[in-house]
Amino acid sequence: MKAVGLTRYLPIEDPDSLVDIELERSSPTGRDLLVAVRAIAVNPVDTKVRAPKDKIERTPKVLGWDAAGVVESVGPEVTMFAPGDEVFYAGDLTRPGCNAEYQLVDERIVAHKPRSLDFAQAAAIPLTAITAYESFFERLGIDVEGRNAGETLLIIGGAGGMGSIGIQLAKIAGLRGIATASRPESIQWVKDLGADHVINHFAPLKPQIEQLGLQFVDHIAVFNSTDAHWNAVVDLIRPQGKVVLLVDNKEPLAQNVMKSKSASLVWEFMFTRSMFQTPDMIEQHRLLSRVADWIDEGRIRGTVGELMTPINAENLRRAHRALESGRTIGKIVLEGWS
Repeated sequence: MKAVGLTRYLPIEDPDSLVDIELERSSPTGRDLLVAVRAIAVNPVDTKVRAPKDKIERTPKVLGWDAAGVVESVGPEVTMFAPGDEVFYAGDLTRPGCNAEYQLVDERIVAHKPRSLDFAQAAAIPLTAITAYESFFERLGIDVEGRNAGETLLIIGGAGGMGSIGIQLAKIAGLRGIATASRPESIQWVKDLGADHVINHFAPLKPQIEQLGLQFVDHIAVFNSTDAHWNAVVDLIRPQGKVVLLVDNKEPLAQNVMKSKSASLVWEFMFTRSMFQTPDMIEQHRLLSRVADWIDEGRIRGTVGELMTPINAENLRRAHRALESGRTIGKIVLEGWS
């Protein structure tokens, strides 16, 4: 089968950083599905795993953790899917990724594709939907049914893939969403997605929050650089509020203000359940199914910012370069095999 992989970890400008390869197709066992991949999306985790390092892979490593496709065959313990089902999922960081024509994935982290989306649109959703859903409704403890309606949620990094779905989930929960964006096109993007307010993350945040008539924010989700925004975050979170982080910090995070506020810091990593085979792993199937329903009901719109075709090493290198620029809007999706 066709795939894109790497054996050396190189700068993305190097043509050998991602290369076209041929691999053997595996057969599903246990609760695995074998999925014929129709479209994939690229995320910061792809660029982070691929980042230059002094390591050589004996066999090619396949990246990619966002896909939509068709179930080709199923393992003997599968109960929720059958060949021919159209599905979408983010996958498992500890297993080969979706940058291949066929991929094995555990059914407990897969859901049926939204009927109203094509494969390319569906591939943009899973990783960001799982991450934002877990961030808001599990880590921050916001009630998805609206019991926290009217409370404020600051989303730092509103125009990226994560913010694009997060703004919409905040709206479903009835929150007053404040998203950050800096360019005219990204500001318009987050407004179109339903952000109640937009502030600039390159300017001091506190004066902008105060201009909205607020002293503190009830909940904060930092969807990009932790180090760049930490001091502002601890200043803005309300006493006894919660902050969720996604990106590793490089410098120590001072906790004295958080302590004085009895505020909570929580981390979100959507691969935790699959990486550790947690007993509640099936929750990702359930939440993706719920998100699919919201999409088909028109409560969530697609988040594709750029579509490339076909899926090959050249286009994946282009996608990685764009992500590393830090200026993407929405999700980058690749569709079809040449």
